[in-house]
Amino acid sequence: MKLNIEIKKGLGDIHFDMPIEDVVSILGEATEVESIDNAIDEITTVLHYNDDGVTLFFEGPTPTLQCIDISCDEATLFGEHIFDLGEKDLVKLLIKNNYCAQDIENEDWGERRISFNEGNIDFFFENDVLMSVVYGR
Repeated sequence: MKLNIEIKKGLGDIHFDMPIEDVVSILGEATEVESIDNAIDEITTVLHYNDDGVTLFFEGPTPTLQCIDISCDEATLFGEHIFDLGEKDLVKLLIKNNYCAQDIENEDWGERRISFNEGNIDFFFENDVLMSVVYGR
């Protein structure tokens, strides 16, 4: 699988708003499948692809891809292997590509989150090491 993060579009050949069946036909069966009952009486289906470090979240009456969580060294963004970058270099990369507004918060569990709201993307760092990227459409 190509692990090219495309902000607000998807990951490689996987695109937001794709139904579960289409994603599975591209990626194969998930390592683990989870169903989460939301407070608004909606089910979120979560597909974990542990070998690839990818977790996909599907929602809606006909579940479609809404969010991706990736934690794989092979992932790229704007042609850069982002898991090789520290916090400052990653921020520079986003700014260079016109994602400038950012929110920074230290999470209770110890990670530092940098969010670029116009890209609907969050980067989670621990000791200046990128741990995961979570983004949606």
